[in-house]
Amino acid sequence: MVQDKPSKQRTSKQRKLGRTAALSLTMGALGGIALGAAIDIIDPQLPDVGKLTSFHRAQTITIMALDGQIIQQQGPISRDRIPSGQVPQLLKQAFVASEDRRFYEHGGIDGWGVARALLSNAQQLGIREGASTITQQLARIVFLTQERTLVRKVKEALLALKLERQLNKEQILHQYINNVYLGSNAYGAADAAWVYFSKRPEQLTLPEAALIAGLPPAPSVYSPLVNADLAKQQRQSVLRSMREMGFITREEEQQANGTSLNLKPTEPKHFASAAPYFTEWVDRQLPTILSLDQIERGGLNIRTTLNLAWQRHARQVLQEHRPGAEIQGALVAMDPVTGQVRAMVGGQSFYDSQFNRATQALRSPGSTFKLFVYTAALREGLNPNTLFIDAPTCFGQYCPRNFGNKYFGAITMKDALRRSVNTVAVQAMARIGFGPVVETARALGIEGELGHYWPMALGAYEQTLLGMTTAYAAVNNRGVYVSPTPFLTITGPDGEELWSLEGDQQPGRRALDAQVADTMMWMLQDVVRAGTGIAAQLPDQRPVAGKTGTSQRNRDLWFIGSIPQLTTGVWYGYDDERDTGHLSGEAAWTWKQFMVPIAATLSKQNFPPLPGAMAQRMRQQQLRTLRNRNLPQINQEPPPTTPPADKDQSSDSLVPEPQGPLVDPREGNGDGGHSDAADQGATLLQPLPPPLVESQPPTSDLESGQFNLGDPPLFRLNSLN
Repeated sequence: MVQDKPSKQRTSKQRKLGRTAALSLTMGALGGIALGAAIDIIDPQLPDVGKLTSFHRAQTITIMALDGQIIQQQGPISRDRIPSGQVPQLLKQAFVASEDRRFYEHGGIDGWGVARALLSNAQQLGIREGASTITQQLARIVFLTQERTLVRKVKEALLALKLERQLNKEQILHQYINNVYLGSNAYGAADAAWVYFSKRPEQLTLPEAALIAGLPPAPSVYSPLVNADLAKQQRQSVLRSMREMGFITREEEQQANGTSLNLKPTEPKHFASAAPYFTEWVDRQLPTILSLDQIERGGLNIRTTLNLAWQRHARQVLQEHRPGAEIQGALVAMDPVTGQVRAMVGGQSFYDSQFNRATQALRSPGSTFKLFVYTAALREGLNPNTLFIDAPTCFGQYCPRNFGNKYFGAITMKDALRRSVNTVAVQAMARIGFGPVVETARALGIEGELGHYWPMALGAYEQTLLGMTTAYAAVNNRGVYVSPTPFLTITGPDGEELWSLEGDQQPGRRALDAQVADTMMWMLQDVVRAGTGIAAQLPDQRPVAGKTGTSQRNRDLWFIGSIPQLTTGVWYGYDDERDTGHLSGEAAWTWKQFMVPIAATLSKQNFPPLPGAMAQRMRQQQLRTLRNRNLPQINQEPPPTTPPADKDQSSDSLVPEPQGPLVDPREGNGDGGHSDAADQGATLLQPLPPPLVESQPPTSDLESGQFNLGDPPLFRLNSLN
């Protein structure tokens, strides 16, 4: 019977492919001899096989917490590896049956496998079977790229021979099973067992092991999460090969084929960060200490400063105590001595918003900015007992107001800070000038614009929570500024140290004289003891120093507080800057809830005492004040908006002890953030001398005057060393 034309063409094509296969078989034998000779010449130029055990893919990073716990693994990384000698027999059989039937017989290159693949492809009239051995695949994964060129194939073959000479079969198979890509961000069989079935490798059943072993030829195509039908077909092919090699019986094959996929997909281990805002900050800081080549090369192990338990606690506290369902919150806790950041939360949900409100959000700091005003005043020679008149006061066109329009008359600088009196903060800046305030803020690490405008004293210029917390930490550190850091050590792929905090961090710099810093901390303790920060008081009478801050119309709620070992900042607000409807006491209360269990793990320590020279200076001024018959009474309760008339006062009434709590701890009223600073600051005039109260003219004794204009400095800093 005469065959039709298509049949003749098919037969002719098969004959040509058959001749090609035979020729390839012959050439393969001859090539093997030539390859053996070439290997001796080229071998020294090939990569070191010893690096196989430290293999990593490019751009892979492991980020760890302070105690070594993994926070996140980034890039194409094997997150879970099967230890040597513990690869389940079922997995080994499945991969050998699927990828390299003669694995235990060839020496790295399988000539018979090449011939078989060519014959199979000839019969199928297309490319249906590959010829790369498991050893060749491992060489390609570890040392080469996926490009399809003759040069790459030659290198692959030579490396496979080298691997076979230096490693035994079990070592090669172990490395292959741990590093082969198996789809869905699973690198290695342990990752795949978790991603597809939420199991450990030793828990896999026969059909599950066969499914995983069938993925290497086309992981994205055969993935059961992408195409369940194709995954079943590929599983069936692997099971058939396992039965043909005698690994399983026909009954086991049939039973496995009849099993459903039983998928239980889950995210790869450490794929999502346990502290996403912190690791986002790590990623942005990394290029400042490593080169781009080091980062691109990958294999980095970063040991960070994060306390993972504190981090989880911080996130929970912000969620539970935020004063509104849609209000955002942020928290930064850092060691003031080393600059190591122990916790960082940049928002309520990283999934919903990756914007880091701890490091990126510029918000009005409100009265927390008074730190720089009063610290500058101390540097310029004023002291905590320096007197001011708290009354409605204008500076050119700018008229700051106190919270609730309450005014206290004659008041000391320390009590003005304790009560967060706005008019006195602006008066203090008027007394010393804009320059010292800006200089002090810069010394404490504040960056960005700081103009010569009156509202600056009340927080008109926006800052980040991290920047403000670091400034408070420097004061807590007795005036030594240390840059915040998330890094402890960074090692490369071969375990070499690339960076360490101990050896590479810039040393702290002297920003303030220690006596100035200690005096400021003494004043800040009064804010928590009996002022606007009372909500932050900790149990067992542990000393706390801090400051509240509320921006105009309650758009930002702040509290930055310290114990000697830790400085923590808390912020609440809406992203669109609308009124929160709450006061800064909410932030102080949240700070307390975060600190209570943490402080319980730390020893109780005291801040440095008020410097003796400063205490003496304050006593001298008190005596001069008592001798001055023209000075109005220091009224510790809210007086009328005009100062009281002169009259004789006892020493007790002139220098009273601090009063009890001024506010409900949760409400925290009395913070001086309602200043209209943002609205009026842009049109203000240059500074004018603060107005005098008509009923009280300045006295001849300048040191005892109501503004203390002639108060000579206790100590004038000649340098910051």
